[in-house]
Amino acid sequence: MKERLIIGIAGGSGSGKTTLAENIAAHFGDAISVLRHDDYYKSQKDLTLAERAVLNYDHPSAFDTDLLISHLDSLKAGNAVDCPIYDYANHDRSTDTRRVESTDVILLEGILIFENADLLSRLDMKIFVDTDPDVRIVRRILRDVKERGRTLDSVICQYLATVKPMHEAFVEPSKKNADVIIPEGGQNPVAYGMIIQKIAAHLAL
Repeated sequence: MKERLIIGIAGGSGSGKTTLAENIAAHFGDAISVLRHDDYYKSQKDLTLAERAVLNYDHPSAFDTDLLISHLDSLKAGNAVDCPIYDYANHDRSTDTRRVESTDVILLEGILIFENADLLSRLDMKIFVDTDPDVRIVRRILRDVKERGRTLDSVICQYLATVKPMHEAFVEPSKKNADVIIPEGGQNPVAYGMIIQKIAAHLAL
């Protein structure tokens, strides 16, 4: 049986890692499976919306990484999983789930996937998307205001209070664990082409 290839794509918020992952997924369609670390935020249903809104979502403790690891192990063993779905508007896990089938290539993206040693050990290829901080904050503002229903003030306050310090404490240091560091994520056609070739070669085995 062909060994499954697990690829991790990490980088700061707004770096372009999600765009890169989505472009790869669109290229290969159902031939690869995609997991997002964001969907594994811990459930906070016992808190009010106001309380959930001020939590630190950029610290490793905000994630149920143990569940993510168990799902990765299940996918690698050939079993489908029911992945949680995170609701950004409500700052909580949705009651819905998303069925993810086991495929020969499994793609995982998230800001902190290179920070956890157990998770890191399960990744066969580790890609870090490195993007200028000014570009990342502008992208984050546009995304959160337009797509996630946030106010400009709330996005800026969150960035200064948790996103920036957590990036410096956890995300940036995790870059040393990457096999490949690429600038600009989905906007880097050369790096994108190399990743596509790597995946295509594995699928052809």
